[in-house]
Amino acid sequence: MTVFFYKAFDQTGQVREGTIDAVNRDIAISALQRRGLILQSIREKGDQSLLTRNLTFFERIKAKDIVMLSRQIATLFEAQVSALRIFKLLSAETQNPALRERLVEIANDLQSGMTIGDALSKHPKVFSKFFVSMVRTGEETGKLDKTFAYLADYIDRTYEVTSKAKNALIYPAFVILTFIGVMVLMLTTVIPRLSDILTETGQEIPIYTKIVLGVSNFLTNYFILLIAGTVIGGALLYKYYSTPEGKVRLSALRMSIPYVGTLYQKLFLSRISDNMSTMLSSGIQMVRAVEISADVVDDAVYGEVLKKAAMEIQSGRPASEVFDKYPEFPSIMVAMIKIGEETGELGKILETVAKFYRREVKNAVDTLVTMIEPIMIVTLAVGVGILLASVLVPIYNVSSGL
Repeated sequence: MTVFFYKAFDQTGQVREGTIDAVNRDIAISALQRRGLILQSIREKGDQSLLTRNLTFFERIKAKDIVMLSRQIATLFEAQVSALRIFKLLSAETQNPALRERLVEIANDLQSGMTIGDALSKHPKVFSKFFVSMVRTGEETGKLDKTFAYLADYIDRTYEVTSKAKNALIYPAFVILTFIGVMVLMLTTVIPRLSDILTETGQEIPIYTKIVLGVSNFLTNYFILLIAGTVIGGALLYKYYSTPEGKVRLSALRMSIPYVGTLYQKLFLSRISDNMSTMLSSGIQMVRAVEISADVVDDAVYGEVLKKAAMEIQSGRPASEVFDKYPEFPSIMVAMIKIGEETGELGKILETVAKFYRREVKNAVDTLVTMIEPIMIVTLAVGVGILLASVLVPIYNVSSGL
């Protein structure tokens, strides 16, 4: 038998701590649940050090965790399991400590009489406004099983598109950082030694060599100040871009970058279309769907545009007419929305638009990756060539003059 320490809540919400003897962890959890306890944590005696407890603090809740959670909730609702029982079960089964803690809190809130939507809204960093609004709609319509299935599919699609765009930038970022590191190393260790040799010869040094030697001298003498300035500057920029004004400027800046801006636009349009399609199909009104999309689109410019559009739609204007005013929404999307309004199938039309832009994002990312590799090779070759030429040409001139 193994001794397990546990921390749990009883039916009255009181914290209970103690030990239980069991053959393994699963049997211990089952025994505690049969006692009517809502498990918060359980560990084998002596298996959790201070370091492990500290690392648990940094545990992240990933999109795939929410996808799996939504699918499990949908399945349990289909099996006619009560909401309280569902969150009790899942809080004991999940492997992510941070998510387990949230689920325990949600189970306690449900037990106190709170609705699922209200309980989830207390954890905005885990469950977005979009997620909570969908759940509330599912509670009102009595279709929570379908709602959580929709949410799982939506988060899965969003995660796939976003991760593909991010992963496409990992390789070029790694290569560029490695190149910068090698160049800095050469300029601070190799070039200064060659500089002394070239200076002692007394011959005229080419202008490009003087530039390289100047950069080398600057890095050698002021490297610490450069690092400090970069860190301070980065911190100030981060602070500025965290403000509402800074977020708008950052959004406008990235949208102005050739090709990358187009990629971002398609990514945001895909996200907006998918959000609105899912919400409209679940019975949420158009105005509310636009308002929620403004909160979850994760772009300051599109967020402001959607907030303005929501107010105009609320005044009675058609959505297609409102979106047509803003250049951020292309004419093809506006035309599709107009067709959806005329046919009464706006949710399905937006689903088609979302699929179109997801495909566009995928193609744009694939093209970007294809373009980046040769551009990087040429850029790195030119950089290395200039550095070598600035050193080898003067040395060759010196040897030729001997």
